[in-house]
Amino acid sequence: MSESVRTNTSIWSKGMLSVIVAQFLSAFGDNALLFATLALLKAQFYPDWSQPVLQMVFVGAYILFAPFVGQIADSFAKGRVMMVANGLKLAGAAGICLGVNPFVGYTLVGIGAAAYSPAKYGILGELTTGDKLVKANGLMEASTIAAILLGSVAGGVLADWHVIAALVACALAYAGAVAANLFIRSLWRRVQDNPGGWRR
Repeated sequence: MSESVRTNTSIWSKGMLSVIVAQFLSAFGDNALLFATLALLKAQFYPDWSQPVLQMVFVGAYILFAPFVGQIADSFAKGRVMMVANGLKLAGAAGICLGVNPFVGYTLVGIGAAAYSPAKYGILGELTTGDKLVKANGLMEASTIAAILLGSVAGGVLADWHVIAALVACALAYAGAVAANLFIRSLWRRVQDNPGGWRR
């Protein structure tokens, strides 16, 4: 029988704080990257219709992969899924910084966002229980709202100053999210009673 990973149910446990930090940085990067990439399109004289298309690319990737990512999150350790998803976002942002077509890079970020969403909520039930789970969800939502507001402002301000600097900041935010995921306790533990998957 496999050993339970729920050894500390406090919402201030190392694993929970790692999830919250990863969520904040990931959401911050998502919102800052939108403004930075829109500024890049403008700086590179893309036509006006390219800006709404860019947002549609992200949403389209999210919708396309949404039916499958839940099963993926249930088949592998959710901390591992979160790390890979943030890695995809990092690759997309870094690609845009290095001159990859913005639509290609942003599509990769959209795929990462789709994979990240079910895992970030599913892992809360592994890290805490009972009434603390409600508090953990509230903490997750609060960090998300703060990241959306700060990311939107920071992305716009940085993009007005220097587009590449804004894109690099987004890539660094995703890199920080990946690093935070490494501190999630259940990340590398294999499920002994489920040879085809990782601990959920």
